[in-house]
Amino acid sequence: MPGVFPPFRPAPSSFPPDRTVLPVLTAQTALFLDFDGTLADIATEPELVVVPDDLIGLLEQLSIRLDGALALVSGRKITDLDGFLSPLRLPTAAEHGAQQRMPSGDMLSLAAPPLHEVIRVAQALASQHTGLRVEIKSAAVAVHYRHAPELETFCLQALAEIVKITPGVELMQGKCVFEVKPSGISKGSAMQLFMSAPPFSGRLPLFAGDDTTDEAGFAAVQAMGGAAIKVGEGISLAVYRCASPAQLRQWLRSSLQALDKPEAAEVTAHQRQVDEAAS
Repeated sequence: MPGVFPPFRPAPSSFPPDRTVLPVLTAQTALFLDFDGTLADIATEPELVVVPDDLIGLLEQLSIRLDGALALVSGRKITDLDGFLSPLRLPTAAEHGAQQRMPSGDMLSLAAPPLHEVIRVAQALASQHTGLRVEIKSAAVAVHYRHAPELETFCLQALAEIVKITPGVELMQGKCVFEVKPSGISKGSAMQLFMSAPPFSGRLPLFAGDDTTDEAGFAAVQAMGGAAIKVGEGISLAVYRCASPAQLRQWLRSSLQALDKPEAAEVTAHQRQVDEAAS
């Protein structure tokens, strides 16, 4: 249907023999992480997500070991992410890159497209069907149908029609959600922007995500010579696969332990010497 992102088609011949053996996280990695379905399990309602007890400390320690080259890349509002991970404040691309907090702390915000009619249509759908939920973001509108999966096609048709006549927007589908967002932005473009600035620049990017909305990010990091991890089921461009958020968190814990080893510190020191000599 017009306005909806086409599906990504992976090239199986490019995959390693065992995609479940996750890549090694090194001191020269630029680490990008989705939130829902990746770091935290998906909940029945967005605000009911439970943050694992050790997650905030784990992310903080990983950020320290990576000299700050760790960012969240999510479709959520930045206020939501900050609330879940308080008091931690990481570099963050929110709303698929419409809001972006850079490592310097500077906030970059895309001007919202004209969404009045989109909001009207979305709210009309929700008023007619109690299983639907509308989420209005700073530059996007999402319609969640997790509690009414039978309305998927109905929502798609209604939103696709309004997208046709609304300038500057695209329709994206995620897990039980349709989202009308600004054209031309994606998690991939958000990570490219991060990679242009220190401490991310000059590193190899690694991105973990779980949804079709993460596929543009997978494509971007792998095009930059990095790696991508798909969490959960589904066809994906990502070279690596991980069964669940719990398994990904365990990989992050193991990666932190590996970074704490003396040889990891030696690699970092050596790389710094090389960089200083080159400059």
